[in-house]
Amino acid sequence: MPAQRTRAASARSGTAATSSEANSAPISSRSAAAARSRVKASTAASYDTLYVPWPPRRLALALATLALALPPATALGAGPGGGGGGAQSAAQRLVETYSPRLMIRAQEDPPCDTNEEQYEATVVETVLGNPTVKLTREGPGKKETAVESAPSGRDVATLDEDHHLNLRGDPLGDTCVYARDFARLKREGEAPAVAYAHIARERGRPGLAVQYWFFWYFNQFNDLHEGDWEGMQISFESSDPLRALEEGPGEIVLFQHAGGEKAGWNDGKVEKEGTHPIVYPAAGSHATFYDSAVYVENGRQGSGVGCDNTTAPHTRLDVKPILIPTAADPDGRFGWLTYDGRWGQKEKGFNNGPTGPATKTQWLEPFTWAEGVRSTSPRLPIGSILGPTVTTAFCGTVADITSFLNTSQRAPWILWAVPAAFLLLIGLIGWRTRWRPVELGELRRRRAFGQLLLAGGGLYWRHWRAFAPIGLTAIPIVGGVTALSWLVTGGDNGRRLDEETGVSGLHVALGEIFTSISLPLTATVVAAAVIVAIRQIDAGEPASFGSAYRGVWRRFRRVVGGELLAILAITAMLITVVGIPFAAWKYVAWLFIQQRIIFDDVPVRAAFRGSSDLVRGHWWYTLRVAAVLAILAFVAGPILGFALIFTTLPLILINVVGSIVFALLIPYVAIGETLLYFDLQERGEPVRAGRWRQRLKRLRRRPDVAPAPGRAA
Repeated sequence: MPAQRTRAASARSGTAATSSEANSAPISSRSAAAARSRVKASTAASYDTLYVPWPPRRLALALATLALALPPATALGAGPGGGGGGAQSAAQRLVETYSPRLMIRAQEDPPCDTNEEQYEATVVETVLGNPTVKLTREGPGKKETAVESAPSGRDVATLDEDHHLNLRGDPLGDTCVYARDFARLKREGEAPAVAYAHIARERGRPGLAVQYWFFWYFNQFNDLHEGDWEGMQISFESSDPLRALEEGPGEIVLFQHAGGEKAGWNDGKVEKEGTHPIVYPAAGSHATFYDSAVYVENGRQGSGVGCDNTTAPHTRLDVKPILIPTAADPDGRFGWLTYDGRWGQKEKGFNNGPTGPATKTQWLEPFTWAEGVRSTSPRLPIGSILGPTVTTAFCGTVADITSFLNTSQRAPWILWAVPAAFLLLIGLIGWRTRWRPVELGELRRRRAFGQLLLAGGGLYWRHWRAFAPIGLTAIPIVGGVTALSWLVTGGDNGRRLDEETGVSGLHVALGEIFTSISLPLTATVVAAAVIVAIRQIDAGEPASFGSAYRGVWRRFRRVVGGELLAILAITAMLITVVGIPFAAWKYVAWLFIQQRIIFDDVPVRAAFRGSSDLVRGHWWYTLRVAAVLAILAFVAGPILGFALIFTTLPLILINVVGSIVFALLIPYVAIGETLLYFDLQERGEPVRAGRWRQRLKRLRRRPDVAPAPGRAA
């Protein structure tokens, strides 16, 4: 590091903290200062900080000599004060006995892959004394001024919330700057893995809580910000460290954003290695969890909003516990604990840097705070029955929305321009079409775009006793195909090769094929039944669930085979990449294959040709209607599910609701496309073919040729 950088001795490491901007509601600077003064009288004086140029050899030599000269009770991190004795030794042994093992997401593409964990729980000296960090102060009129470069722990001690530690980089810009800086600090040995251990007690409550605070260099989550504090606490019934060692813990609480999750020490979900709990910090957000999973957070009880990912592969991180005091001496080596400012750059809202641990409720009230945290964290269910998975869509949507909000911080006009453009587009679509009247007595007629959408809904509602059961049959069809895949692959979703159970590469391939065709096959069968029902209604016959599927069965090979053949052909075009435009063209041109087969009773080849002829000249109009119908089908379930996520319903039930909504909308899409089919038929012949097409037709005509002399005509 540069020679001008100043640091405390390597022993000078200690911090307590909370999650990004939370882990609990911050208490005011005045109350925090008062609390520190109350406890200070009962706390021994802290070690003074050594300030020397970095990195001198004499410092290392002097520290080694000092460590050898000191008795064990006063060794590095022995306690909150400088006094020796059995109590200090017991406190150190207590925090070492129960220090956690962190399982962080492994970096497979370092250092800029934000889906992996780019940082480690480390010392505050990665920021304090760092020449690339500036201490700033927000003055009158929200104007920010630079106070000092490379601020030390003594420089920031007792400063109020108007101060910020500004790291090199922009949290709303290229965040890989932070990842590269931290990687460099690790290479240079300046970022050891530590946890700041705080023995917390609460006035009027027996017992103690050992809190482990983790400082992270950057928060790479939805709420991008510099610096991050997360942690956990382990509670004991005894207030004495020595007796706590003998009796053992009773409860463990993991800090997660502005809340947490608690469990009994002997609870099955608490993974341990001897006395050391194994915990899983989420990639980027660093919220701490009990297991490897994706957790869906809906903001209840301070859980944050979004999805925390703790899944494999993992890298194990054994943190060294450093004991810190409850009330630090501002002039001592833990003076930075009295800093009430922000551990990151000043930004608006959730992009602002977080405050430190001593400003958090659980710092002085660990037991009262723990009573209000959750006992479970909802996990992302694996897969869905049918259609888009609501919870998975929620994760992606929240990430996209927060990314949009982060971008708007630097370009505020985007915040109103994008919604305004979207509303303008919707308004133009609604204004340029007719919505009334909606005639259902005669199905074969021309309809404007808006009339077609409303007529589809009206026809569905009028005959819901037939259409709704037809739509719901999509669920058992998908279930049957999934069960067949399960039987073929031995219940391992097509990912396992096992000679003993006979699951071979062929089984895996078949399982993947079954899984990939389940939705297209289901939509094909259900849509065919809906079209048969519309044919019956158009003929003046009563439509029913049974008669619709009987009509499909009589044409099953043509109806299902023709549609699957079109899907395979379009997929083959997409795979070639260069064929993507042709795939889009043919997708629209072949939209009415099933209608041709069911209404005109033609062979598959004639159905392909007839659908293309019908769409010719109306391709863009057909695309617009088909796209809107598809969007309605795919977004309705997730939108409803998003609202349900913010309730107390189980996530798996929310996914089931989304699947049911999707299944019920398959008939609406088929009705809309069939009404479009009638509309195009009523529009008459397509526009005249271009000159090049007419020339091709003339070339195909064979001219009359006179018979050769001597041959019969």
